[in-house]
Amino acid sequence: MEGGGERKVVVCALQFACTDDVSTNIVTAERLVRAAHRKGAQIILIQELFEGYYFCQAQREDFFSRAKPYNGHPTITRLQKLAKELGVVLPISFFEEANNAHYNSIAMIDADGTDLGLYRKSHIPDGPGYQEKFYFNPGDTGFKVFNTKYGKIGVAICWDQWFPEAARAMVLQGAEVLLYPTAIGSEPQDQGLDSREHWRRVMQGHAGANLVPLVASNRIGKETIETEHGNSDITFYGNSFIAGPTGEIVASAGDKEEAVLLAEFDLDKVKSKRHSWGVFRDRRPDLYKALLTLDGRT
Repeated sequence: MEGGGERKVVVCALQFACTDDVSTNIVTAERLVRAAHRKGAQIILIQELFEGYYFCQAQREDFFSRAKPYNGHPTITRLQKLAKELGVVLPISFFEEANNAHYNSIAMIDADGTDLGLYRKSHIPDGPGYQEKFYFNPGDTGFKVFNTKYGKIGVAICWDQWFPEAARAMVLQGAEVLLYPTAIGSEPQDQGLDSREHWRRVMQGHAGANLVPLVASNRIGKETIETEHGNSDITFYGNSFIAGPTGEIVASAGDKEEAVLLAEFDLDKVKSKRHSWGVFRDRRPDLYKALLTLDGRT
C-alpha cells in the first residue's frame, strides 16, 4: 500500500462459463487471473463454485462427492501458488466437506500466498433450481473481514447478498471493500422471471449505504443438470459489475461474454468520505433490537 494518504487498489471481477470438468475450469480461472494481473488487478474475484456446474439444480446424493476438506484442498493449494507468483489477493470458492457437515465456503488467499482463513456462506437458499439446503449447512463462521496486503476485505456469497445486515456487519468490522461471488440466472419454474436488475440494485445499495466499493462476480452460460424429475436448465446471466462507494456502477459486463472487469479506488479517500458522511456516526444500535428477531417483536 502506498503512503502519504493514498492507498490506491485495483479490484477485479472475473466472469466465465463453467464446464463440468474441474481441471478445465481451473485452467480458465488461471488464464483470466493472469489477464487481470497484466492489466494491474490486485484483488481478483472469481465466481461462486467455479470448479464445475452449479449442481444445486438437483438433489442428488452422488453430488456430495464434489466436496473436499478445506485443509489440503487441491484447488486452494494450486491457486495459492498463483497468488504468490503474481502478488494478488484471490478469494477461492469451494464446496467444503467438514466431517459430516458441508459448506459453501471461501478461502481468502493473500498476495504472498498465505491462507488468511475461511468464510462459510451464512444464508442458504432453497427454491426451484437453487436447492442449496440439500447440500450445505448454514455457515458457522459469522461474517468476517480479512486484512490483506491491499486492504480489509469482507466477502459474502451469492444469497448472502440479498441481506443488508451482512454488508453492514462486515463494514462495521472494518471492511473497506465488499466482494460477492455468485451463481445466479434464469428460474427453471418461470422462464419469464429475470432478476438481474433487482440483483444488481440490491448490491449497489449495499455499496452506497456503507460507502465502500463492491465487486460482484457471476457466471455465464447454459447449464443442464439431470434431476429426479428430468433435466433442469439454468442460463446464468453474468452482468458482473463493480460499484463505487456511492453505489454507482463503474464497470459492468454483459450476459454472454467472458469478462475481466477492473476499477481503481483510493481507499483512504473513500474512508474520508465514509467518515464525513455521518451514517456511522449517527447509527443507533440501541434501537435495532428488532433486527435480532424473526418477527420484529422486541
